[in-house]
Amino acid sequence: MEITEHPIVFYLLGIPVRDTVVYTWLVMVIIILGVILIEKIKPNLLATLLDAIIGVISSVLDEENLNPYIPILGSFMVFIFFSSAASIIPGVKSPTSDINTTIALALIVFLAVHYYGIRKKGFLGYLKEFATPIFLFPLEIISQFSRTISLALRLFGNILGGDLIFAIVLSIIPMFVPVAVAGLGLFTGILQAYVFTILASLYIGSAVAIHKEESSKKESKKQIKEKRKELVNEP
Repeated sequence: MEITEHPIVFYLLGIPVRDTVVYTWLVMVIIILGVILIEKIKPNLLATLLDAIIGVISSVLDEENLNPYIPILGSFMVFIFFSSAASIIPGVKSPTSDINTTIALALIVFLAVHYYGIRKKGFLGYLKEFATPIFLFPLEIISQFSRTISLALRLFGNILGGDLIFAIVLSIIPMFVPVAVAGLGLFTGILQAYVFTILASLYIGSAVAIHKEESSKKESKKQIKEKRKELVNEP
């Protein structure tokens, strides 16, 4: 079917640009223009939307300071929603119906998990926790890659399935029913954006979480150092 094909539209400096990339650019333009328009017409709505996104992230990510994680996780939610819902526009395909797009998103999550983990615990501290106990280290490596593949395939399968249903219904019954299917497509976009963001938050949360034992050890060492300073400064 045409919906599963992603032909080359043009070449940019000798690099082939497929329709998925063009639709991705279109979604990015829609998001940017939408933000500018909302900011001018109803700026309070942007704050409400941001609060909603933060609420979703904070329900999973148990961190006091969410500021480092909001930009990437919020971007996932907004981009995936608009990408998934793009198919309701006649002649437009969902960028997330292309396996290359979902793999790219999953790889960003994969890199972000380890980046934030190393940033929070340091390279040696993160590696030590990652490889403890040592005999489970190979299984942990397999787990990291398998969940990344699962994240990509889950989003790809759900969006492609929805687009196929919409295309089939539109070809059989071109009136009224597709409107309901389009509404279902919007709901699917919201659901997939929510699920992907929740899973990404869980993965990042597991990477930056500090075990209670480790936290108590650090707190004890801090108290001992402070006590030593007090003793040294005493006359």
